[in-house]
Amino acid sequence: MQGLIRRVRSCWETVRPAIIEQSRGRIAVERKSVFSRFGCATSESQQEKGLENVTVADILMTKREEQVGSWLWCRINDTVDDAMKNMAEHNIGSLVVLKPGEQQHIAGIITERDYLRKIIGQGRSKYTRVGEIMTDEHKLITVTSDMNILRAMRLMTDNHIRHVPVIDGKIVGMISIVDVVRAVVEQQTGELKRLNDFIKGKYY
Repeated sequence: MQGLIRRVRSCWETVRPAIIEQSRGRIAVERKSVFSRFGCATSESQQEKGLENVTVADILMTKREEQVGSWLWCRINDTVDDAMKNMAEHNIGSLVVLKPGEQQHIAGIITERDYLRKIIGQGRSKYTRVGEIMTDEHKLITVTSDMNILRAMRLMTDNHIRHVPVIDGKIVGMISIVDVVRAVVEQQTGELKRLNDFIKGKYY
């Protein structure tokens, strides 16, 4: 996880000297080639509004998770095998665990890492109940949709977690550290483009 953060910083530290050199008229920076070296994907269509204004809701919209479905959660009495099949089917790495009943009361979260460590690593049955290996609600870290992504990133890295549910009184989605880092890199790419345009005289 810390490596992902270093990767974001590395991208910026790599291109910043190039911007300075370009401003002195010595070299031309090819933004796309610099970022492709480090695998930093960009999205030209994403609104460039500055990191201080980008929220968790923006990430959810990019992931097209405005609508929450049953694929996002499981129940404490479900088997771990069923939970893993759900993750594989929907290409996600974690599920919110709900308590029994019609209401969406959160009991905790289960992740791929839980499966590897507590089922595979300990030689337990894949038919173990989710409630036996999940991270319970008292230890669960969550974010809200209006939280700034830099704050969300700090929360995830400080607590060494890769997935967090987004809760606005109810479940509205799920984000991962990869989602957050990708959003940060895209915003930095936009800032770099504006700097290049300014240096090349595209702004008056």
